[in-house]
Amino acid sequence: MKIILTILAVVVGLVVLLLVVALFVKNEYEVRREISINRPKGRVYDYIKFLKNQDNYSKWVMADPGMKKTYAGVDGTVGFKYAWDSKDKNVGAGEQEIMKLAEGELVNIEVRFVRPFEGVGLATMTTTPVADDQTRVSWGMTGKSKYPMNITNLFIDGILGKDLESSLKNLKTILEK
Repeated sequence: MKIILTILAVVVGLVVLLLVVALFVKNEYEVRREISINRPKGRVYDYIKFLKNQDNYSKWVMADPGMKKTYAGVDGTVGFKYAWDSKDKNVGAGEQEIMKLAEGELVNIEVRFVRPFEGVGLATMTTTPVADDQTRVSWGMTGKSKYPMNITNLFIDGILGKDLESSLKNLKTILEK
């Protein structure tokens, strides 16, 4: 009986500790990664503004090639929606919508997660010329996490950042072919 009470006390203590730590963690998060691609800015931008092209480079989309996808609107324009629904618990379900385009420079996408957790983030991709035939692509995401889930913000840069890096490397490989 003492063992069970000890285990219970440790579990309760850990939960309380996590809840207390979460009180001091920011609710907002921001993750950003960059890569240089040996292609002109216009060519890079003309590829990334189409959400359907993420099928070719996004680690998250590529995680479940069989996921159900639906589209609404004209890809590459403000208002286009790309929804996904996967049986893979790590991919889940949600929707992306192009919210803003600055021709040749910026794509803002609102990402609305439904599963495995609910949330909204703003993904931003920018293109900056480094030379006539070289472009720096920056891809980031910002959002808010409600208490006590904001404790995950302590780890989000490492987890989400790694996926962004992988996706940007895929994008570089595709565009430099």
